[in-house]
Amino acid sequence: MLHKEMHQILVAVCRRVGLDPSGAELLRLRSNAVFRLREGVVVRVATAPDALPRVVQALEVTRWLAGRGFPTVRPADVPGQPLLQDGRAVSFWRYVPAGPGGKPTTRDLGRLLRALHDQPAPAFELRRLADPLARVRYAVEHAPGVLSDRERAWLADRIAELTEAWDNLRFSSPPALLHGDGWIDNLLRDPGGRVVLCDWDSVSVGPREWDLIPTYHGHRRFGLSAADVEAFADAYGWDLRDWPGYDTLIQIRELYAIGIHIRNAPADPFSRRELAVRLDSIMRGDPRARWHLAEA
Repeated sequence: MLHKEMHQILVAVCRRVGLDPSGAELLRLRSNAVFRLREGVVVRVATAPDALPRVVQALEVTRWLAGRGFPTVRPADVPGQPLLQDGRAVSFWRYVPAGPGGKPTTRDLGRLLRALHDQPAPAFELRRLADPLARVRYAVEHAPGVLSDRERAWLADRIAELTEAWDNLRFSSPPALLHGDGWIDNLLRDPGGRVVLCDWDSVSVGPREWDLIPTYHGHRRFGLSAADVEAFADAYGWDLRDWPGYDTLIQIRELYAIGIHIRNAPADPFSRRELAVRLDSIMRGDPRARWHLAEA
């Protein structure tokens, strides 16, 4: 199973760098297996075998942003990272203990994304977000035993349709520095009460709308309230629903959100169950079905 495989990689890579993996706590298992070590280090093991370039950029961008005073998680002092272990990219980060002030809010998220999008372009080159469904397309084409022939054909047609729609969107402003997964669960509150952004594996340059759509999609599928969305839009300074491409982008985000579960389904029981829920609701055109982010 995926959990066991990721833990084996954790143990091996910790031995390479002199960290103690005993008692490691699994915090999350999706695009990464995220472990917290006793030394105050978070180890992220990418579940996708092609993740290394993304992890390299995540480390580079967070170092640059931290140097500018932007509230971000920071890489741990582990020489030579990211490392490859059994074909998986592994990165090491400073653990952020929970601080006072309660859980971060969508208002915090809107404020931080506004500040991020206002950053200048870094001197180094970043990935361009040109095709947000590329990894979903690949997963559909290379997922033997996960999808039925009918599901695979339907998804291929839908991906082609929405890729064309993406290419025809007229975005509201020039490309900006994107977090790439602007979702409330990627916020942490540090011991000083400051809210910081984490999980930078999808960082890129592209239309700011891509960073905004997860909150609106969260109202549709993950239980965020109308008030959460209003607070987010108010803090960011713009309501995405006023943009003509909003409905198209919601549909693209729907498909994007099943990609990780197609990739993980062969080895992860939760992903198998959640993929069935998400795919059924999309194919039936049901916008009200509730999706899940983790085990119930």
